[in-house]
Amino acid sequence: MERLFILLMESLMNEGYLILSDGSIFKGKIFGYPKMTYGEVVFNTSMTGYQEILTDPSYRGQIVIQTYPMIGNYGINDLISESNKIQVAGYVVRHHEKIPSHITSEITIDEFLKREKIIGISDLDTRSVVKKIRSKGVMNGVIYKGLDPEEGIKFLESVPSYDSLDLAEGVSNKESLNIKYGKSSKNSLYKIAVIDCGVKENILKLLNKRNCEIEIFSSNFDLEKLKKYNPDGILISPGPGDPKNMEYLVEKITNLTNDYPMFGICLGHQILARSFGANTFKLKFGHRGGNQPVKDLISGKVYITAQNHGYAVEAKGISNDLEITHVNLNDETVSGIKHKTLPIMGIQYHSEASPGPYDNEYVFDEFINLINSKKDNN
Repeated sequence: MERLFILLMESLMNEGYLILSDGSIFKGKIFGYPKMTYGEVVFNTSMTGYQEILTDPSYRGQIVIQTYPMIGNYGINDLISESNKIQVAGYVVRHHEKIPSHITSEITIDEFLKREKIIGISDLDTRSVVKKIRSKGVMNGVIYKGLDPEEGIKFLESVPSYDSLDLAEGVSNKESLNIKYGKSSKNSLYKIAVIDCGVKENILKLLNKRNCEIEIFSSNFDLEKLKKYNPDGILISPGPGDPKNMEYLVEKITNLTNDYPMFGICLGHQILARSFGANTFKLKFGHRGGNQPVKDLISGKVYITAQNHGYAVEAKGISNDLEITHVNLNDETVSGIKHKTLPIMGIQYHSEASPGPYDNEYVFDEFINLINSKKDNN
C-alpha cells in the first residue's frame, strides 16, 4: 500500500496538460524543466534524429510533437546537436526512455531538457493530437504543469500569434559578429557568405567539406560589410517563421542578385523567391519529417528528403525569370527553383538532412558548380 501511495503521489506531482487554442485539453506527465511554455504546435514524423530536431533553430517558437512513439532510446550526445542549445519551445512525446542504450550517450533526454530549461510532456495520446492538427491546421498551444488546466487556458489567451513574429532575428548572429567558421582562407577554394537566419551546424560542415571558407552574417547584415568580404557565393540559411516578416532581408538580397551566385535552403529559398516578386503562403500543417518525396523536374528523378517548414512559395506567382525545378509529390508545392540566366538556386527541402536521408548532399555540389561557372565567365 505504501508503495502504491508513493507512486500515486509521484504521478500527481508530474501531472500536466497540453492545451490547444481550439479548446482541446490533453492530460499527460511533465518531464524536463517544469516551466509553462507556449508556441505553435507542430508535428514531426521522423523515427530518429530527435536531438537534431530539438536543436534545429527552425523550430524556434514551436512546440514539437514526435509521432514516433518512443523517444530518447539512444540518449543525448552534444556532438550531434545542430546548434548550441535546444530551440523548441516545448516537446511532446508518447514515451521518453529513462534508460538509453548507446555507447555515445552522455545524458537522458529528460536531463537534456532540464539542463536547457525546456518543458516536455509525455504519456498522452500523440496520435489524437496530430489528427486534430492535420484536420484543423497548426495552432497555438501551451504546456502547463499542474492539477487544474484553467491557469494554462487563461495564459494561452494572451500569447501572440506565431505568424506575427520575426523569429529568425532571435536565432541569427548579431550584426557585430561576422563569424569565421572552419578552414582558413589559405586552405580554401571558395569564400562563402552564409546569411544566418537560423543556420544548422551540418550546413557549415558540408560547405567546409567542399573546401569553403565561411563567414557568417546576421539576417539583418550590413550590405557594405558583405560586399567588402567579396564572397564567391552567398548561402541563405533555413530558419523559423514567416518570410513575409523579413522584407528587410528580401530587400538586401534583391540588391545582391546580379553580383553573386546564391543558394537558398528552406526559408532562404522562400526569401530568394520573394526577392524576385514571388508570393509565399502558409501550409495547413506543414512538412516536417525525413520521408518527403520530391521530384526533380529536370532529371525526372524522385528523391526522399528531409523537410521542416510551415510556409511555401506560391507557384502561380513565380516570376518569368525563375524556373520551378522541384515539386513535393505529396501536395505538388514548389520544392525548388533556379534563375534562368543568373547563377541562383533554391530548394525547399533540407539537403543537409540532420536528421534525414543524406541522398541530397549533391545540391551543395550544384551550388559550387554555379560558383565555378561564374568564375569561368568573368
